[in-house]
Amino acid sequence: MARAAAPNSVAPPVGFHLNRSTPLGRHALLAVFPGLDRLETAARQEPSAAGRRALYDTTAIELVADDVWMYVAPWKMPKGAPRRWRPVVAPEMDCIVVGESHLRESPALTLFLDIFHELCHIQQRRAGRSLFDRRTSYVRRSTELEAYRFVVDEARRFGVADATLREYLRVEWVTESELAELYAAMDVPAA
Repeated sequence: MARAAAPNSVAPPVGFHLNRSTPLGRHALLAVFPGLDRLETAARQEPSAAGRRALYDTTAIELVADDVWMYVAPWKMPKGAPRRWRPVVAPEMDCIVVGESHLRESPALTLFLDIFHELCHIQQRRAGRSLFDRRTSYVRRSTELEAYRFVVDEARRFGVADATLREYLRVEWVTESELAELYAAMDVPAA
């Protein structure tokens, strides 16, 4: 899961589009983020054209009214999931859940970073990795670190400032000391 960054003057790369008027429900990934598969970021994430096509053609977006950012829908309810979290469960399907207000109101840069973060998780799960291992701290989980590293590196390619990256990395489910650890892991100065 990733969260929103504060608005800033840096826009996502040219060619990034999103359909903010998408109705609630399940949709093809490219119906919500048209042309995403043709961005340079997509090619860096999945260099194989066939692999990219498979990733984008078989991943869905489920837009929900819940107050959430984005997350990969688990195939079944994760063991030890917090009681307050009732995720969309998509058995044997790759589905990224997006909160309606996030899609409609968040800065385009945030949505760009979030969708690529979640696509990293889809690739990780397809490689047989667990996305919901609660035995490891969120900021030490290899799957999260890899996904954050990818989007932080991409953001730096087009000039996103450290202050914006700090805000992007700030998520409500980590403590201040965990956040400092995440900043350090991403080579983002604390301030």
